[in-house]
Amino acid sequence: MTDRKTELAANLANVEQRITAACAAAGREREEVTLIVVTKTYPASDVRILSELGVRHVAENRDQDAAPKAAACADLPLKWHFVGQLQTNKVRSVVGYADFVQSIDRARLVTALSKEAGRAGREVGCLIQVALDAGESGRGERGGVASGGVEELAGLVAGSPGLRLDGLMTVAPLTGEYAGREQAAFGRLMDLSTDLRRAHPAATMVSAGMSADLEQAVAAGATHVRVGTAVLGVRPRLG
Repeated sequence: MTDRKTELAANLANVEQRITAACAAAGREREEVTLIVVTKTYPASDVRILSELGVRHVAENRDQDAAPKAAACADLPLKWHFVGQLQTNKVRSVVGYADFVQSIDRARLVTALSKEAGRAGREVGCLIQVALDAGESGRGERGGVASGGVEELAGLVAGSPGLRLDGLMTVAPLTGEYAGREQAAFGRLMDLSTDLRRAHPAATMVSAGMSADLEQAVAAGATHVRVGTAVLGVRPRLG
């Protein structure tokens, strides 16, 4: 086993232990939580190792990095999640490889995704990104729609050809009433998920929690956690 594979295997085992312990503490089954490894800034060779180690879900946040990486790993049994803020001029490229777009936050993006999914003959799973640091009608610092805009945007996704409404995503906010209150933030997301599922019962995904706060996300009820640094190590500096 190479040094890098040994390192990633050890890190994955540690994260797995954390998720298992968090599930046990919350009275949940381990199978209820899916690990998504965020591979941004890391090479395709790491993605290939992760696949060998059993990882099946990976995430990227920049199309210029993700597109060539996904192409280089097209032979692997992976599901690709796009988790970054997505500009409409990148939609055609992203639809080419992403199984899920977790950062749906405006109507124009939904329209563009639907058009390109139809052109490509694909179905893309969509999560509404909720900005818990925004006012009722504003946007968050790191993208996302305010809680008051979820229902309308979800309806638009659900009615758009080529798109599938799968659920909600959030990032623990750095400002506003939930700053430093990850458990409360994720609890609020779960309340919004409950509301969403009344109108869209199949939209069961709740993507929340990262390396530093995955335990709080699992305790709140998240179905998917997005872990990067705890698996791959401290990210190299960009630029």
